[in-house]
Amino acid sequence: MYPDLQKELSTFERRTPKSSEAHKKNLKRIPLGVASNYRAYDPWPIFVKDAGGGKFRDLDGNEYIDHNLCFGALMAGHCHPAVMKAVEKRLSIGTMFGMPHDMEWELAEEICNRFPVEMCRFGNSGTEATMHAIRLARAATGRDKIVKFEGAYHGLHDSALVSVKPHAPEFGDVHNPTAVPGGLGVPKSAVANVLIATFNDLDTVERRFKENPGEVAAIILEPILMNVGLCLPQRGFLEGLREICNRNGALLIFDEVKTGAKLGWGGASEYFGVSPDMICLAKSIGGGLPLAAFGAHKSVMDLISQHKVFHGGTYNTNPVSMAAGLATFRQVLTRENYAHVDKLSKKLADGYGKIIAKVGLQAYIAHAGANGALMLYPKEILNYRDWTTIDVDLWRHYWFGMVNRGVMAQPYWWDEQWTISVQHTGADIEKHLAAFDDIAESLARAQQERGAGVPAEVAH
Repeated sequence: MYPDLQKELSTFERRTPKSSEAHKKNLKRIPLGVASNYRAYDPWPIFVKDAGGGKFRDLDGNEYIDHNLCFGALMAGHCHPAVMKAVEKRLSIGTMFGMPHDMEWELAEEICNRFPVEMCRFGNSGTEATMHAIRLARAATGRDKIVKFEGAYHGLHDSALVSVKPHAPEFGDVHNPTAVPGGLGVPKSAVANVLIATFNDLDTVERRFKENPGEVAAIILEPILMNVGLCLPQRGFLEGLREICNRNGALLIFDEVKTGAKLGWGGASEYFGVSPDMICLAKSIGGGLPLAAFGAHKSVMDLISQHKVFHGGTYNTNPVSMAAGLATFRQVLTRENYAHVDKLSKKLADGYGKIIAKVGLQAYIAHAGANGALMLYPKEILNYRDWTTIDVDLWRHYWFGMVNRGVMAQPYWWDEQWTISVQHTGADIEKHLAAFDDIAESLARAQQERGAGVPAEVAH
C-alpha cells in the first residue's frame, strides 16, 4: 500500500468515528452492515445524517459536496424544492391506491414525447425495467437468447447477472468472451441464454448472431458503458448494433437507467442519433423516489394488452413517486437545467485536465452529460478488459483523499462515476477541483513509484 494512501485512510478513520460505531451495530443484524452490497467498503462506509441541494453531512457532522448522489439517481439533487412540493401535496391525499389515476397518463406522455417509444409501463427500479424489457423482447421475437456486453450491469435478475465482473481465466478470450455467472444462485439455464460480446467490438456481436442463427431476441446495452468508470461508444458502434438487429430480426434495447435522464433532454437517442426498439428508465427520473419505466413501439407493448406477456406490481405508479416523477420531468430535467449541468461538466472536466497535465499524472477524464470519471489509465479504455488493469490502491488514494477534503467525487468503487446535479454550483465545482489539486501531486508520485516496480493491487 502506498504511504500516502495509508495517511488518507488514517485521516478518514479519525474523521468518521460515529460511522464506525454505526457500522458495528448494523453488522449484528444486516449482512455486511449495509442494505445493498455496493454500499460496503473498508474500513467502513460513511453513514449519512442529512442532505440538501448538492451536499450531505455524515454522523460526525462532516459536510461533503455530493457527486455520489445515490449512485447517480439524484440529478435533481437532494430535496429539490419542486419535487418536495409535489410529494408533500400527495402525502395528504393518499400514498398508495393500487388503482389507476391521472398521473399515469401524464407521466407516460412526458416519456413518450422525449424518447423514441409509443407506449410505456411503470415499475420501481432499474432491475424491474430491464427484466420486463428482456421478457417482452423474447415474447415479441419468439426467441430466448440475448446478447449483453462483458462488464455491463443491468440489474439483479438472472438474465442480467451474467459476466458483470468476470475474472480470468473463466472469462475466455476478449474476442470470444465466455458467459460467467455473476455469483451463486444464477441457474445454468439462464447463463446459457445470455451471449456475451465485447463492448466497442462489432465482430464479437456478429459472431454471436452467426453462432446462434434465428435464436437471438435482443441486444441489451448501456449506450455508454458505465460499470467500468465511463467508457464511450466508438464511432459507428451504436449504428452497427442497430444494423445488426435490423438484419437479424432482433430488438435493440437501450438500458438508460443511468443515461436516460443524465445525458440530455432526449437521452442517448438524441445524444448519439441512434434509436433503439426499447428503452429502460429509472434512477434520476424519480427525483429521489423509486420510479422506473420501460417502453417500446405499440406493436411490442401490445403483447401486454393482449395478455400474452404479464406485467404487474403492487407499487407500480405509487402516487407519491409519480408526483415526484412529474415534477422531475417538468421542472428539473429541463433544457435550461441541462445547459447548466453541461456548463458545470465542462468546467470540471477542463479543470481536471489542466491539473492532470500539470502534475504529469497518467490519466484522462471521460465525461458525457451529468456523468464523468477520472480514468487512471495512460490511454482511453474501450471495454471491460481494458478497465481491469486499474491500480486499485491509486484509485482508493484518490477517493479517500477527496472525501477527507469534503468532496465525495463519486460513489465508492472504481467502476463508478460522478454525477453533477442541477443544484450544484460553480463554487462547488471550484471546491471539487481545489481538493483534486491538493492531492494530484501525491497521486502522480505514487503512480511513478508503481512504474518503478512498487507492487500495487489491480481490479478483480
